[in-house]
Amino acid sequence: MSAQPHIHPVFHRLLPRSEKEQFLHQRSRVIWFTGLSGSGKSTLAERLEKELWSRKFFPVVLDGDNIRSGINANLGFGSEDRLENIRRIAEISKLFSHAGVISINCFVSPTREIRSLARNIIGAEDFLEIYVNCPLPICEQRDVKGLYAKARRGEIPDFTGITAPFEAPDQPFLELQTDRDDLDQSMEKLLEKLLPQISL
Repeated sequence: MSAQPHIHPVFHRLLPRSEKEQFLHQRSRVIWFTGLSGSGKSTLAERLEKELWSRKFFPVVLDGDNIRSGINANLGFGSEDRLENIRRIAEISKLFSHAGVISINCFVSPTREIRSLARNIIGAEDFLEIYVNCPLPICEQRDVKGLYAKARRGEIPDFTGITAPFEAPDQPFLELQTDRDDLDQSMEKLLEKLLPQISL
């Protein structure tokens, strides 16, 4: 029963997820990259999309800036809006999962509370948390957008890593250390863990 009495979801009358996964020859999962800005989340997501496509999987990438420029353009960066940002993304990801699609998500998602919210909406079995671990000084060196410099000048409030905390995952599905491993090495580790999860 819906929490809102006038809303009646029809998910139970639609084609089941299993049939869509069979059609696409894959298991749908949500690959959730989390880490500081500049840690390499978007770079990994872009490369992973191409790698999976070349292996005949059907992935879709949800990236923070893309989402913020579209469906979440009305949200700011305060704690409530950050939570709503992730809630909407998680609900979209859940829809992709039910469509049999592999969702590649890259969002700072800085707190355990925020990531727990996403996991609970998506479902623990489908939520593959990838911690893209990179020290703050390296992230600042890589900062092509100049965000860290603006944050240090006080131009961006509540910026993760500078004036707002980042809480590392306790038990991620995989941790990648992008200050130690190059992109090829990181992808090798990622695919080794990921392919058994998405292959039928």
